[in-house]
Amino acid sequence: MEIEKKAEKKRIRERLREGLAKTRGSFASGIDAIFGDTPRIYDEFYEELLEVLVMADVGIHTAGIIIDNLREDVKKMRIKERQNCKQLLIENIKRLMSGDETDVAHTDGKTVILVIGVNGVGKTTSVGKLAALYTTQGKKVVIAAADTYRAAAAGQLSEWANRAGADMVGGSPGADPASVVYDAINATRARSADVLICDTAGRLHNKKNLMEELRKINRIIEREMPEAKRENLLVVDGTTGQNALVQAREFGTVAAIDGLILTKLDGTARGGIAISIHTTLDIPVRYIGVGEQLNDLHEFVAADFVDALFSAEETV
Repeated sequence: MEIEKKAEKKRIRERLREGLAKTRGSFASGIDAIFGDTPRIYDEFYEELLEVLVMADVGIHTAGIIIDNLREDVKKMRIKERQNCKQLLIENIKRLMSGDETDVAHTDGKTVILVIGVNGVGKTTSVGKLAALYTTQGKKVVIAAADTYRAAAAGQLSEWANRAGADMVGGSPGADPASVVYDAINATRARSADVLICDTAGRLHNKKNLMEELRKINRIIEREMPEAKRENLLVVDGTTGQNALVQAREFGTVAAIDGLILTKLDGTARGGIAISIHTTLDIPVRYIGVGEQLNDLHEFVAADFVDALFSAEETV
């Protein structure tokens, strides 16, 4: 069993490296060029490094923190050569990204997960992949198809539920999403399920009526299943770069966001946005999507993510 677990962890790390290839191509190559240039550390070194970080969508604020921390470490340790502080850079980024990486589905008792986000970020596919991740952990999962506005949403989610081995509760087109969640809560109790995952319609942060609907769903969950462990997960599209940061900030004004699902990282060179969001808003990345397959959503591990940015090959 232990050998199987190690093999699975290695497979996930390798898949992560493959998925982050585009980001690594622009990020790590720029880093290598800087560290392989003039051996000595001058002020221009930090300016060049700042530019590479910003280009990878780490963000100017977060990049500044990384540079300041690196300067301090270099001064404290009296490092003179660039190559000798590369590992310091890696460790600094790991520290910024570290936090509560405990998956809510590992806890005992009932769990309700509300998945939110704007249109087109990959909420429905993330719900299906999330369900698959939990069913492989031995959890019984119910999915609430509360996106009743998009005509194809229920059908799409039904396919994902079947593939994941999860039950689905839906409603007719145009039905009240909160009533779907209410029915799904009853189904979760009746079927002795462990996890209820609620899909929702894509919401633009400036649509007050849709945000009020989100509040209504939250009230029903709190009223009908007060004993459940709660988690609100915001799905953001990694290809949108700093716009993902804007979305996370706006959604945070109407809902307590416990974590992020960062999707489509395999299709972008902007993977640094994961560092930016975590550092700027103090919202942990819970899961990252690096492909279209059912098992291409992975629990976020800061050390593995940063290693994948700097290394193209598995070293463990």
